[in-house]
Amino acid sequence: MNTTLGSPNLTAIVFFFVFIAATLAITGWAARRTKTASEFFAAGSKVTGVQNGFALAGDFMSAASFLGIAGLVSQSGFDGLIYSVGWLVGWPIVTFLIAEPLRNLGKYTFADVVAFRLRQTPVRVSAAISGLTVVAFYLIAQMVGAGSLVKLLFGLPYEGAVVAVGVVMLAYVLFGGMIATTWVQIVKAVLLLGGATTLAVMVLAKFGMSPLRLFDAASERYGVAMLAPGKLVSSPLEAISLGLALMFGTAGLPHILMRFYTVPNARAARSSVFYATGLIGFFYLITFILGFGAAVLVGRDPIKAIDKGGNMAAPLLAEVVSGTAFLGFISAVAFATILAVVAGLTLSGAASLSHDLWVHVVKAGKADEREQLRIARFATVALAVVAIALGIVFKGQNVAFMVGLAFAIAASANFPALLLSITWKRFTTGGAVASMLVGTVSAIVLIALSPTIQIDVLGHASAPFPLKNPGIVTIALSFVSGIVVSLARPEAVAEEKFLAVARQIHLGRETDH
Repeated sequence: MNTTLGSPNLTAIVFFFVFIAATLAITGWAARRTKTASEFFAAGSKVTGVQNGFALAGDFMSAASFLGIAGLVSQSGFDGLIYSVGWLVGWPIVTFLIAEPLRNLGKYTFADVVAFRLRQTPVRVSAAISGLTVVAFYLIAQMVGAGSLVKLLFGLPYEGAVVAVGVVMLAYVLFGGMIATTWVQIVKAVLLLGGATTLAVMVLAKFGMSPLRLFDAASERYGVAMLAPGKLVSSPLEAISLGLALMFGTAGLPHILMRFYTVPNARAARSSVFYATGLIGFFYLITFILGFGAAVLVGRDPIKAIDKGGNMAAPLLAEVVSGTAFLGFISAVAFATILAVVAGLTLSGAASLSHDLWVHVVKAGKADEREQLRIARFATVALAVVAIALGIVFKGQNVAFMVGLAFAIAASANFPALLLSITWKRFTTGGAVASMLVGTVSAIVLIALSPTIQIDVLGHASAPFPLKNPGIVTIALSFVSGIVVSLARPEAVAEEKFLAVARQIHLGRETDH
């Protein structure tokens, strides 16, 4: 097919600059309201449930969701849905197990909750290691995706595109903090949902508004295998392992967990998850339509010719159904998606560096508001530089495994320690440290030994570890190590403080009353 993708697109450039101008105006407004550490990290806990629901959806619906799932479905059919379902079913876990305790126990990071009744220094150092590892791998995937996308859309060199993303994101976070990041997420969520819905309606219009006719057309063109499982995930064990990593990883992502501190109370935290789940569920249904639509209307081979991973399926579909102008709009929305997610990731990384490591480890909790804010901004600049550098270093690499690794680490390192700290009386400092470090290290090692790296990336004939995603092994290792170490070395003080944890989980902080 003939496509303008790969040459500068005037519409994309115009929409891109309109989005940048609007969000920088939001940042200017937010900067005047960001005077304290609470406002920088948690928007002063003044975000409503509905606003936070949209912001959560905006934070979660990354380029991997929009471009990646549409591409996976276009290439693999039915099996592409395992990613969207895996991510989506993580949200009820967040609703029932995580949202309320997190809001009532913590301040800025998930380490606040884990360390609530344990020794601060070892727990916060371990939490910072696991949290920053997740953020780093997620950032690499987003920055490389941004560089590749902008290179195709605007004709900019890859390195220039990565630097541009880093600089704009730095402006959002550095000056506007969580207030600016929240509103950028809300704007991005509305744009993404609106753009994807419009594109899906245009696709269905070509099939009499019937999804069944679209699926029939796909099976006629590619055979009934298009509608059957087994192409992307071949064994039941592989499917379970990937599903566990996606499901529990959602409940362990630092930039998602951080959003629960932006609302005024636990009820708003629960309602924000309710709205986010509805928005994200609707969005994933749409990406399924987009994937099948791209397979039928664009074709698998033209999609792969533009991008081997199929990531340009949605922009190419937009061009086929409505021309170059709509391609420009959808492409600018995809770019806005990356910018917003990178801002959220950077803010959570800055919180971990400044709040967990500097304030509680280096300064032993004795840092005033001014110092906290100054260190947070230094940490933000440092993370932006690291993100740009990593994006350039990993140019041209297959980064799909990095998103999987981020979820595997979040599921293995963060989620077990978080859950055990709020539900198990006998959980100790040693157990928390063991759980987080074993989860982090085992996830990295097993992914390095998996077919994803050994065969797909390095080109070896076989892999020492058989599963592409090690979630089923590493999550179990994390839980077991946390429980065994806690039972082997009891901690009387941690047990005594559990009653205070249980009370605050249900009643909230004194400042909430």
